[in-house]
Amino acid sequence: MKVLVLNGSPKKKSDTFRMTERFLKGMNAAGEHEVTVVNVIEKAIAPCKGCFGCWQQGEGHCLIGDDQNGILDLYRAADLIIWSFPLYCYGMPSHLKAVLDRTIPLMKMDMVQLSDGRVQHVPLADFSKIHTLVLCGCGFPDWEGNFDALKMQCKQCFGNLTMVCVPETPMLNVPQAAVVADPLLDRFEAAGAEYAQSLCLSPETVARLETPMIPKEVYVSIVNGG
Repeated sequence: MKVLVLNGSPKKKSDTFRMTERFLKGMNAAGEHEVTVVNVIEKAIAPCKGCFGCWQQGEGHCLIGDDQNGILDLYRAADLIIWSFPLYCYGMPSHLKAVLDRTIPLMKMDMVQLSDGRVQHVPLADFSKIHTLVLCGCGFPDWEGNFDALKMQCKQCFGNLTMVCVPETPMLNVPQAAVVADPLLDRFEAAGAEYAQSLCLSPETVARLETPMIPKEVYVSIVNGG
């Protein structure tokens, strides 16, 4: 299976990417997959200009001559795309959002109405074969609403979607928190093995991954220096 990982963290020591690495380790336990990791912060990805020249050209590439076209080629060839990133202002970091915005060349201008009444552009690529996994970490404890906007956006943008949204992820790079962080990373590795078998995760698995490592009151106290 060809796996494209779009790492949206701007930091080399990424909390979220630690989860992703363990997930990939679990996926590869029963057999190596072809994994390509793109560190998006290292790429030149300009904002979409809204020129629609890609639709006029109709070749699945953007007219802007930067690194995005290479990503589009990887995107179309992938069986699984993992979007791995920290939550920024309740959504994707801007450099990763630019990658998403500029997947427009993979659509046509023509529109079609879906069975649920929604209207979308006709895909130029075969998205039905592409599975999407979103792994997002957050520096807040598990207060309701933190991931709501992101979940709505991803549901609209991606098919064959699995999402895992994890609170308190800064603890993953704090040595003193290893007693609770290491078991979470172990669960991510087990989840990767599960996903490799079925290309999905059970609701129970997602719930275990998303459960806060420590009570929110304790987490807030630590963050506030208490």
